[in-house]
Amino acid sequence: MSPVWRPLAAFAALAQPRAELWRTALGLVLTVALYWGAVFGTLTLIGHQLAPMRFARLMAEISRAGTPAGLAMLLATFVPMALAVLAVTRALHRRGLHSLLGPGAGRDALRAGVPLFGLALVLFPLAFLDPNVGRSVPPATVLRWLPVMLPLLFVQIAAEELIFRGYLLQQLAARSRSPWVWMVAPSVLFGALHYSPAEFGPMALWPALWAMGFGCLAADLTARTGNLGAALALHFTNNLSSMILVGLYGQLDGLALYTIVINPRDAAAFGPYLAADVAAMLVAWLAAR
Repeated sequence: MSPVWRPLAAFAALAQPRAELWRTALGLVLTVALYWGAVFGTLTLIGHQLAPMRFARLMAEISRAGTPAGLAMLLATFVPMALAVLAVTRALHRRGLHSLLGPGAGRDALRAGVPLFGLALVLFPLAFLDPNVGRSVPPATVLRWLPVMLPLLFVQIAAEELIFRGYLLQQLAARSRSPWVWMVAPSVLFGALHYSPAEFGPMALWPALWAMGFGCLAADLTARTGNLGAALALHFTNNLSSMILVGLYGQLDGLALYTIVINPRDAAAFGPYLAADVAAMLVAWLAAR
């Protein structure tokens, strides 16, 4: 193992007592079952209280996330995801939130988050040079929704980090020091969950590969620090930039100040933006390191 990943040993040791593969697989299945059960159960209850047409409009608003309320409701669906992984980790592995986060996570989140947020603000004005970027949500509306949106956005990224760079990375690293096991395998799953032909058509593979690459970089930060702090900061600033500063039109843009109006199914139109996003992600990773 690379010397820069030595802190991973202490992070993985927290999962060592109950790191059996069957237990990890069962934990993942239970987390998914609890999450979807909570989401569908809640939606079913709401559906029974609303008229069919009103419920259909509500579901469309959540799915599209093209309004502040729609985006907020979509992000709120990650609350049961976070609660599910915490409950499963406690029940199956006798570990809690502090164990999943790792020692010093709050400190490292601040140490990485401040420069990453500064980098996002520095890059933000460059978007104005693009003729495909236009105003979207009025600043007053964004400011009004920020007290609600920022906590929900943090819950969303925290839920994903707790599962992929917390639970899965720890459990797998407790059994193997190979980065193919603890870094690449969870990141492949993370990327697969971002595969969306309905939204990106023939370009769907590329955003999924982007997400897989992001997962590997977040796992690297976790291994270097022995906690989730830097990965949380990287994920939060990335999603903050894409959901609130400059979003892609039609893709979770309900609170974006500006949006890029292009056809994401067109390789010639979408490719340069994806390449620029990869470059920005690598710069952010280097800054976090």
